[in-house]
Amino acid sequence: MNPDQYCQEKCAASGSSFYYSFLFLPPERRRAIMALYAFCREVDDVVDECHDLSIASTKLAWWRQEIDRVATGQPQHLVGQALQAAGRQFNLPAEQLLEIVDGMEMDLQQSRYLDFKGLSLYCYRVASVVGLLAAEIFGYQDRRTQKYAHDLGMAFQLTNIIRDIGEDARRGRIYIPMDELKQFNVPAADILNGQYSDNFTALMRFQYDRAQQYYAQALAELPAIDRKNQRPGLIMATIYRTLLDEIRNENFQVLHQRIALTPVRKLWLAAKTWVRG
Repeated sequence: MNPDQYCQEKCAASGSSFYYSFLFLPPERRRAIMALYAFCREVDDVVDECHDLSIASTKLAWWRQEIDRVATGQPQHLVGQALQAAGRQFNLPAEQLLEIVDGMEMDLQQSRYLDFKGLSLYCYRVASVVGLLAAEIFGYQDRRTQKYAHDLGMAFQLTNIIRDIGEDARRGRIYIPMDELKQFNVPAADILNGQYSDNFTALMRFQYDRAQQYYAQALAELPAIDRKNQRPGLIMATIYRTLLDEIRNENFQVLHQRIALTPVRKLWLAAKTWVRG
């Protein structure tokens, strides 16, 4: 198996909505974005699948070394080899790849966030940095597109937090800021134990509104000259905002289930958004 095949299989196997936004790209950009996404999956899997903190830390340290090897032309992993090839064509700074690892390591160090400021740093590292790297791969002419990519990454991660709140709770993690739990009078124990309430619904509507604000802000920031090149991000925004509305329509019943769109619906949304430009 060559690096491109490995990355494609890693992306497809994840079942992520991101995969559908890659399908319409030219081959060289599709290979590069799949390399980036496969890297994100590799380091995220370390945190989610490795229950021994010391082993997980060791594995993340190995990926830091692999990023150095990518920069010096000696990667060992198939994903590293794919990233090296992508880096020859597109600007993928090692510093930003390392920030993604920093974000994953935050999951090993803490399972709560006191306020949105703290959560924002986490979201920046695991999502906004990915958005900035993706914008480089897709191509842009106006530097304001970087602000769009940053805020769209925030919106995606806030959507993930809403969607995965029950799944994360079963891992002992709560990404809703503690001061907001207190503001809406939702004990952390209610989330950990899957207890719904009117207060929980109000808390989730607050999270929903903030995510939607980030989507609106990001889309308003995208310069017209870069809209065509950044269509993969627009596809993701369409899919994720549709998912967010589905969660709202289900009255935020996310503690006991993971609400998702079907692959056919994702593909239809992706095609419609690509054609619309």
